[in-house]
Amino acid sequence: MKTDDLVAMLASGEVAVPRRRASRRIWLAVLLGLPFSFLILFGEYGMRRDIVQAMFWPMFWVKVLFPLCIAAAGFVAVERLARPGVEPRRTWVGAVLPVLAVWVLAVIAWFTVPAEERMPSLMGQSWRVCALSIGLMALPVFAATMVALKGMAPTRPALAGAAAGALAGGIGAAVYALHCMELTAPFLAVWYVSGIAVPVLVGAVLGPRLLRW
Repeated sequence: MKTDDLVAMLASGEVAVPRRRASRRIWLAVLLGLPFSFLILFGEYGMRRDIVQAMFWPMFWVKVLFPLCIAAAGFVAVERLARPGVEPRRTWVGAVLPVLAVWVLAVIAWFTVPAEERMPSLMGQSWRVCALSIGLMALPVFAATMVALKGMAPTRPALAGAAAGALAGGIGAAVYALHCMELTAPFLAVWYVSGIAVPVLVGAVLGPRLLRW
């Protein structure tokens, strides 16, 4: 949506972009970006070899589902922030609660394992590449979502960019989880959350530059 179009719409009294239009564009962005995230997964990383066995482990599903919950909250936030005159309300609560839940699990795990196992459970074997890998797999969805937002009319570009980052970061983390061998709550609480936070921060910084009218 161009500035002149928005001015004309506001003058006519029609404030908000239709909800279905915003939802469709964001869904399209996700559907366009997600295959490229999987291309990165299979081309550069590969699926974990014991994926079938891992699907019977509760922590595997924690690792997959908690970032998907963040992505869902990010989707709702993007959908609302893409429409002028629509408040995000409490959509951020949906992104914060999964993080808090993982942090609670991490604290419980930290104090219930022997002292000599605490640092290994936090650092794992892949802490050096985890956050970067999540950011890399989030990049296609992030780019597609920012393009979709550019075609709409977000009046809070920093928040809209951060919401796009939460959507993309959650999806990127869930895709990376299909490769990652780590299953400890402290590792997820630090490195997965850090990996998701990267596109959120990038989106907040780039939003005012890329999404302004």
